[in-house]
Amino acid sequence: MKHTLNSQSSDMAGLYTLSLSMVIGWTYFSAFWRRLILENKFIPEENGYIGEKFNHFLPNALGIKPIIEYLVTHPDALHQSMMIFTIIEAVVGLFIILGLFTRLMSIGIFSLALGILLGSGWLGTTCLDEWQIGVLGVAGGFVLFLTGSGPYSMDYYFIKHNRNFTQKRWFQWLGSGNFPISKPKTFVLTGSLILFGLTLFTNQYFHGGVWGTLHNKSVKPKLEISNISHYNSKLKFQVYRTEGADVYGSFLIGIHILDKDGKILKEFDHQELAGIPKESIQNHYVAKIKPGKHSLVIPLGAKADVTLDIDDILMKNEIYSLKLIDVSGIEWIEKIE
Repeated sequence: MKHTLNSQSSDMAGLYTLSLSMVIGWTYFSAFWRRLILENKFIPEENGYIGEKFNHFLPNALGIKPIIEYLVTHPDALHQSMMIFTIIEAVVGLFIILGLFTRLMSIGIFSLALGILLGSGWLGTTCLDEWQIGVLGVAGGFVLFLTGSGPYSMDYYFIKHNRNFTQKRWFQWLGSGNFPISKPKTFVLTGSLILFGLTLFTNQYFHGGVWGTLHNKSVKPKLEISNISHYNSKLKFQVYRTEGADVYGSFLIGIHILDKDGKILKEFDHQELAGIPKESIQNHYVAKIKPGKHSLVIPLGAKADVTLDIDDILMKNEIYSLKLIDVSGIEWIEKIE
């Protein structure tokens, strides 16, 4: 026999989650508010552009990396996607606060939070910031789907004033009120176990938080050097920043070209790197490697082909490896094949 949550219990469940609805609704609506109302973060040429922030997710995203990479290599598609994404966040957040079509909007909360979790769950300099936001958003969306909204909601207003409309099965699934499920305990337990499993898996995958060595990829910058080649007076290589804090770049203050004994054949200091011509840097993504005031700045997720002039190295056949030096003192060395 099919069981349904009676009207009183569903009203109370929605009442008890009122604070959750208001807080979680604002966290998503505020994304629209701060990106378009308080400050315009949709101008690609300016600092703080939301597309560049999205690019920060790329290096260690889980499952959705191809989607992110496609967008950051197609600036127009990225800009449109960020606009659509922000509008969806605004609608979902506002409707959750108002309690309008709560169960449908809770699916939106669940989906948005899952995207945050998979894309940026590895980020967080002092704590597991983005991972916590993601998993709590997913769980919050699931809870609001179960409870719907209570007396202080638009759904409740429609339920009280238009029962012929709100008693229909589709409204019970998409709005609030009675939620017809055959085995509510099984449904809740199964969903909760799946979400708990997702929490443990992503905690371990991103941070090693369940067993083994705990790690945080947002603390120290990490650069990957590849595709090194030299021809006559030019040395070309590809650099890709895959780890470190997303709020500032890796500041490259030195590049050394070495022989097989580690002897420096040519050195580029911080002033020379700050003066690299922009045409010598071919960026792949929206987040761009570029010369700064005192260094070569490499934002998180940025990838570029860099060309250096080595015409003053007499014995170019002695070139053996390339070393990059960060302002923090971290060094990366790659052998030249």
